Amino acid sequence: MLTKSNLQELLDFEAQHLVLSVYLNTEPSQGNADVYRLKLRSMLKDADVPEAESDVIERYFDQEYDWAGRSVVVFSCVPEDFFRAYPLAVPVRSRVRYNSKRPHVKPLANLLDSYGHYGVALVDKQGARLFSFHLGELQEQEGVLGEDVQRIKHGGGSQAGGQRGHDGQSIPPKQVAERNLKSAAQFAAHFFSEHKVRRVMIGGTDKNIAQFREYLPKKWQSLIVGTFPMSMAAGHDQVLEKAIEIGAEAERQREEHLVDAVVTSASKGQGGIVNLDDTLSAAHEGRVQTLLVQEGYRAPGYRCQGCSYLTTQEMATCPFCGGDFEEIPDAVELVVQNIMRQGGDIEFVTNNETLQEYGNIGALLRY
Repeated sequence: MLTKSNLQELLDFEAQHLVLSVYLNTEPSQGNADVYRLKLRSMLKDADVPEAESDVIERYFDQEYDWAGRSVVVFSCVPEDFFRAYPLAVPVRSRVRYNSKRPHVKPLANLLDSYGHYGVALVDKQGARLFSFHLGELQEQEGVLGEDVQRIKHGGGSQAGGQRGHDGQSIPPKQVAERNLKSAAQFAAHFFSEHKVRRVMIGGTDKNIAQFREYLPKKWQSLIVGTFPMSMAAGHDQVLEKAIEIGAEAERQREEHLVDAVVTSASKGQGGIVNLDDTLSAAHEGRVQTLLVQEGYRAPGYRCQGCSYLTTQEMATCPFCGGDFEEIPDAVELVVQNIMRQGGDIEFVTNNETLQEYGNIGALLRY
């Protein structure tokens, strides 16, 4: 399971030799192991990967990978005895990179942004079922059950009068349900916190969802990205499918708002910036808080060998330290890595025409 600590390890790794990065989609519905092995060999050949590296990768797929997931990501640097493999339950676009001394992590950052740490609560009048999903996999599920909510019969002699209070008086079913939902919301807040949930979704009837939402602490209310009708008896696969569907739409809307914020701030010259060179300069100065990148955007450039300043402009010497420049195949990949190491946020957007008009990249600034 890929975690942020795994990603941080990859960000911190800089080899003295080229690092091989392999992203392979192994969606079972689109092909079998033989089909994907053939595709892998073709990609390794097209990228001019040395035989020693290719052998290590093919050995992993022949002997260790179980072909049960939807994709897998592998990093290798044979001269430095470095090898990492991460099977995934979400799809990736197949690609091979063998042109950098650092792992190609931009797609991983995108996966964590899109599929990382979903929390789902299915609620009814008696309690809740809670799920934590990460990168398409169920991490944990728990349930909380309150008091039985009995419906009072109208007319006749015998009545099922709800729950009994301490004084022997019946507690109306409405109050029992409210108490159960309040207890479930408190339990859910603890569950979401424990599992580092970043997005919350709630399933149930409109009335139960509204009450449950009201009882959640403000922090968790602010992280709700969608609600949906669903039975408490639903299977976790059904819950996950709905969560991904709602999460994708919520992410698209959030991306649009972020792009609008960046473009508006940049046009006013207040807290925002667009286009690659201006973004690279701001990143070098440590001013980028949130970087927005169009998915799939790549651009060659130059890196100062002294202070690591990035630019797309060919220069004789670095304006910051006077160092010499080296050509790099993808300045976007390196600025993503730099900002992540600085503690900034990375947001990948998909097919956003507005961001395309402004150079496919931009940022909200710290100052």
